[in-house]
Amino acid sequence: MSLDLAFFAAMVPAVILMGLSKGGFSGLGLLSLPLMALVVSPVTAAVIMLPLLIAQDVVTVWSYRRDFDRRNLATLAPGALLGVLAGYLLAAKVSDAAVGLAVGLISIGFALRRMLGDGKRPAAVTKASWGAGGFWGFLCGFTSMIAHAGGPPFQIYVMPQKLPPAVFVGTGAIFFAAMNLVKLVPYIALGQLSAQNLTASAALLPVAVAATFAGVWLVRRVPAERFYGIIYWLLLLVGLKLAFDGVRGLAILG
Repeated sequence: MSLDLAFFAAMVPAVILMGLSKGGFSGLGLLSLPLMALVVSPVTAAVIMLPLLIAQDVVTVWSYRRDFDRRNLATLAPGALLGVLAGYLLAAKVSDAAVGLAVGLISIGFALRRMLGDGKRPAAVTKASWGAGGFWGFLCGFTSMIAHAGGPPFQIYVMPQKLPPAVFVGTGAIFFAAMNLVKLVPYIALGQLSAQNLTASAALLPVAVAATFAGVWLVRRVPAERFYGIIYWLLLLVGLKLAFDGVRGLAILG
């Protein structure tokens, strides 16, 4: 891996997208790994990104330290821990493409139902519950560990609650910060955090932090209805991309 112009041409936009995602516009970050994979392997891209994610988590958790929902965190956490463990144990046996396709189809169905199915009738506001939280938390942990796609399950569970945008983002910030710290353990155990990868992460760190602050700034200035409209569109687009990549991956595997 060479830190040349091609490396930064692919990596800088990827890190900016991840920063905006961490700042509040969930879904954009899913486009980061494919961009990074243009110049490094997908595994290396994930390793380089993990320290950046943790640094971005510090920014978002600090920025939204007063804006989060405790009940959502409590209902999601147990399932998420089990999901990360299951993903770690089954990583060699589960196809990334199949997981991506399943998450993509669920995301597309949810986004279209919310955007089109309700018509002019206001969608019913839900509340955090242990059953739904355990289920979607497990999917968050599992898909994050297997396919780096924990965002859509989180959105599907929390968005119908119509939390204020800052609370929605703050809850996700704390939730995924904790999950990234848990995921750090297997990365260290497998010896993937090499000096070369950490050097690449350090070179991209200023961009990662600046982009995250930009995302936080934008979220605090976008009205709630427009914010959720943007998130539904992002969820739909991310779902389409996951489904497309899943179908292509399964076709290759088959």
